Amino acid sequence: MRRLPPLTAIEAFVAVARLGSIKAAAQELALSPPALSRRIQTLERFISRPLFDRRHQAMVPNADGERLLSAIAPALDSMSDAIEAMTSGSDVLRLRLGVLPLYASQRLFPRLGELRAAHPELHLDIDTGGNALSRLGEGLDAVIVVARDIDPMLYAERLDRNMVFPIGARALLDGPTPLRDPAQMTEHSVLLHRDMPDTFAAWSQAAGYPGMEPVAIDYFDTGVLILEAAAQGLGVAFMHENHFEDANDPRLVRLFDIDVTSPYSYWFACRPRALQTKPVRIFRDWLIRTLREG
Repeated sequence: MRRLPPLTAIEAFVAVARLGSIKAAAQELALSPPALSRRIQTLERFISRPLFDRRHQAMVPNADGERLLSAIAPALDSMSDAIEAMTSGSDVLRLRLGVLPLYASQRLFPRLGELRAAHPELHLDIDTGGNALSRLGEGLDAVIVVARDIDPMLYAERLDRNMVFPIGARALLDGPTPLRDPAQMTEHSVLLHRDMPDTFAAWSQAAGYPGMEPVAIDYFDTGVLILEAAAQGLGVAFMHENHFEDANDPRLVRLFDIDVTSPYSYWFACRPRALQTKPVRIFRDWLIRTLREG
C-alpha cells in the first residue's frame, strides 16, 4: 500500500482551501495559525509542490491545489459520514436549528412535511431564542436569521431579498383622517423588530422624509406579535413584503405605495465545519432547493 501523508495535513489543506484563510481555518480546527501552517507545509513537502497562491491575508488554491481538493474532498465527506453513522448509535440524524418564529411559521413549517418525506431519518430540534449566530457550535448546528450581512468567518447563504412594507390595521384607511400621506407618520407609533431596527429609517428616507420622528417606536422580538399589534391598531409595523403576504390577514393592509428595498435579508448560516456534517448538509440542500422552486 502506498504511503499517505498525515490525515491531519489533508484536513488542514481542505479547511484552508474552503475558507481561504489560515486564520479562519485555524479557528475552525482549534489550532494556532503557526501549527496549521506547518501542516500545510507538511503536505506540500510530501507531494513536492506548492498548493496555494499566498496573497495578503488570503490563501487561494493554485491549479494543483484545486485539482487535489476536487479529488479528496468527496472522500473526506464520505469518511465523515461513515464515522458519524458508526458513532450515532441509531439511524436518526438530528439538527439543532435556530430560527425566528415568524419565518418558521410562515416559510419553514408549511414545507417540513416534504423534508420529512424525503429524509425520514432527519429530525429537527427547533430553537427560537435570541442571539442565534453567537450560539452556533454551542447549542446550535445551523440558523436562519434576519440580518444586514453575516460574519465572513461563517458559511452563509442569502435566502431572499425583500421590500419594506408599512403594515397597519385596515381601520387606518377609514375615518375622518385616513392615513394616506407619509408625512402623517409623525402622528402614529412605529412597530419594529429588534433584529431589523433600520427598516423605518430606510423607508422614511426613500419616502422623502429623512429623520422623521413618529410618536414612538416600539420594539418586539418576534414578528408574530408585531403583526398582531398592528392588526389591533397599536401602530404601523415596518416589516418585509413576504411577512405581509404570507400572513394573509384580512385585518391588515399595506400603507403607501412606495417601493423601498430592505437593508435586511434572511440568511442560512452555520460554521464552515458544520456544513460537512450530514444533518446540516441535508437541511441546507433541501432549503435552498425548496426556495428556488418557489
